Formats: sequence, structure tokens, C-alpha cells
Amino acid sequence: MGAPVQAGASDRTEAPAPGAHSTEGAAVAPPRPGDPIPGLYCPAVPEPDAATVAEVDARIAEWVAREDVCPPQWRDGLVGFGVGRAVVLQYPDFATIDHLMAAAELLAAENVIDDCYVEDFGGSPEGLGARLVIAQSALDPAHLTSGYDLDWEKGVQADEALRSYRTAMRDFAAIATPAQADRFRHDMARLHLGYLAEATWKLDGRVPAVWEYLTMRQFNNFRPCLTITDSVAGYELPAEVYARPDVQRAVALASNATTLVNDLYSYTKELRMQHPHLNLPLVLLPETGDARSAYLRAVEVHNDVMHAFEDDASRLRGRHPQLDRFLDGLAAWVTGNHRWHQTNTDRYTLPDYWT
Repeated sequence: MGAPVQAGASDRTEAPAPGAHSTEGAAVAPPRPGDPIPGLYCPAVPEPDAATVAEVDARIAEWVAREDVCPPQWRDGLVGFGVGRAVVLQYPDFATIDHLMAAAELLAAENVIDDCYVEDFGGSPEGLGARLVIAQSALDPAHLTSGYDLDWEKGVQADEALRSYRTAMRDFAAIATPAQADRFRHDMARLHLGYLAEATWKLDGRVPAVWEYLTMRQFNNFRPCLTITDSVAGYELPAEVYARPDVQRAVALASNATTLVNDLYSYTKELRMQHPHLNLPLVLLPETGDARSAYLRAVEVHNDVMHAFEDDASRLRGRHPQLDRFLDGLAAWVTGNHRWHQTNTDRYTLPDYWT
């Protein structure tokens, strides 16, 4: 089992951002492949254990084949996504390999639904709401009567993406408490709501205001992955502690920071797509006037969110022993997620804004 990671305000070693956002105009060397984004604040983490990564990857490949959870032509892409490296970085405090596998399956399943229903590989904003309601039922089963329950069962079993949700949820429920499983279902409903907001802007052809986009990102983010850290570690943060507004704010800030990291590292990949995604630099473009300034401003916004999370987490410490461990888990997921994006050079490249 790995040890919890704690990131606090004293760990801040923020590099100066380039250009107009640098310290006294200091030049910044262009990043090499695998380097972090210049000026992006996030505490460093060590490399994950290679043997554990390999075991998770092997077991994920077996799960994908056994449960037939994605179309065959996309199977290699899902297996090669780097799920093992991601979860070993993101959940250093895990109880057993089965607990870690539950998180890995959920992460893989969320990517299957995202690709098949929402965007890259056949997804579309048209009809998304109806698809996501059925997808939610694969996590939170429908309770029907008069034989319609059999129709629902056949419908879920007939769709690879729905099977991915259903089997991952089954395995997560085996290592989680009923309250933790219900917490996860609610956080997935939040995620689906965020998907729908972004889909509406696509259908309307409208770029939202920055505040609207950031609000959407509080729902369409990695929150469901962060809030299962206690389940993966084999303990339960009491519901009355988790529900506190100050704890919920810390959860939201950590979740937002992880997704803004994704916006920044996937920026050039998304620009190359036939239908570019919304991301924070794109939304900031009307405010800043050019793409480079928008990207550098997005780095600053991410840093503000990260500092707010660390400051809030620091104020919450010492109030409940399991809350301290939960905050450690949030911080570990944030930093592990950044490390995964930073070093995933096959998937992500940075824009040429530092030459």
C-alpha cells in the first residue's frame, strides 16, 4: 500500500509564467517533451511503482476483453490509455490491488461513455440527454414492472458502453460501503449534467462567458474520481463530515484544478480535432485578444484554483482524523493527475508559446 501524499502552501515553488505574465519579463525556456507547463503550479510527485502499474494494466486489459465493454475497434485505444499509470499515481493510499482495480475500472468506463456517447468516437450533442439518462441507470438501476424490467436489462446488456458502467459499478460496490456507492452515483449525475451544459453550447454555436464555463466545469470535471479516495483506501469519511459546506468547497476546488490541467495539456490535441472542444484558453480568447495570452491567462486561473484548494485544505486540517486523510487523498489525486498529463507525451503536446 502506498503512503498518502500531502501538498500544502509551504510546498509552493511556482515557476514564472512567460511573456506578459512573467516576473519582470524574465525569459522562460521552451518546455521539452515531458516537462510541466511553464508557470503551472502543482507539487511534484515521484514515479509510480512499475510493477503495480503493469499489474493494473494487465488486469484492465483482461476486464475489457472479458466484459466486452467497448467496441472492438476501440479496444486497443482504451487498453493503451494508461489507466494503470494513472490510478497508481492518483491513489497512492490504496488498501489492496482489488481496491485500486475498482478505481481503474471506473476510470476506464467513464472514458468509454465519454468517447461513445459524448464526443470523440461516435458521440454527439444531439440526443445526448436521453443517452445519459440510460447510462445513469447502469449505475443507479431502474426499478420497473410488468416485464419492462426485462426490457431494461436487455437494453443495458446490449450496449458495450452501458456494460462498462454496469460492471465497473458492480466491482466498486463490492469494495465500498452503500453510502460511498450512493455518493459516487450522485457525483456521476453531476458529471452528466455538466456534459449536457457543454452539449447545449455546441448545439447553439455559442462560446460561454468565462464565469459560465468555469461553473460548468464544476460539474463536468474529475470529481467522481476524487471523491472515491476513501473507498480505494479502505475507510469511509462520515457523511456528516463530507457534506459540510467547507469540505464540499475543498472537493470542488480540487476537482476543478484537475480538469483545468486537462484543458491546458489537451489544448493542442483538441485544436487539431474536426470539431474543437471548449476549453478554458478558448473561452478566454475574447477577453485576452490572442491565443497565447489566453493560454497563459488560463495557467494563472488554474494556479488561483490550486492555491485556493491548498489554503482551504490547510484550514480544515486537525478537525477530524479521517478528514485529514481524505484531504491527503484529494491532494494526491490532484498531483498524480498532473504528473500523468505532463508525462503522457504520446497523447499530449504543448503549444509553441515559449520560443
